[in-house]
Amino acid sequence: MEKNTNKSQQTQQQKDKEIKNHQSPEQQDTTNQQTNCQELEEKVNELQNQLNELNDRYLRLAAEYDNYRKRTLKEKAELIKTAGEKVIVNLLPVMDDFERALEHIDRASDLEALKEGVKLIYNHFQKFLKQEGVEEIEALGKPLDTDLHEAVQQVPAESEEQKGKIVQVVQKGYKLNDKVIRHAKVIVAM
Repeated sequence: MEKNTNKSQQTQQQKDKEIKNHQSPEQQDTTNQQTNCQELEEKVNELQNQLNELNDRYLRLAAEYDNYRKRTLKEKAELIKTAGEKVIVNLLPVMDDFERALEHIDRASDLEALKEGVKLIYNHFQKFLKQEGVEEIEALGKPLDTDLHEAVQQVPAESEEQKGKIVQVVQKGYKLNDKVIRHAKVIVAM
């Protein structure tokens, strides 16, 4: 009999636990909804915080980039300005030489001395161009290279070896630091 009493007590306790643990389906849905709402609110708050942090980072990065862009544009403009100034300052001695030559040209009695003076000015100017990175494009006797030369005329070749080669330079070409700034205008034998 004791076994039966123990058994029935255990069964009753289980039933009580089940009753406490089990709610009506409506109550269960409400509890689940409340729990889900709380979890969703926490998740929304967490995501909102992440969004705010990322938005702040983005705004700071955009402002940093804008400042960088403005600063580099300003530096570039200043560099161009000062680079032009440097070229002009280095060109002024050549200008002085020309002015001195012009002053003496009317009074010059020695034509050879005048020629020598003009040659000196020309050499001074060539030296200046070389210092600035300007070099003449070699053309005469070379094969036509359309990257360096511009053919303005074709003439019949006097020999087979002359075919495709430059026989006359009409206007010299120049490179600035290995970049063509003016193509050599040439006459090519065909």
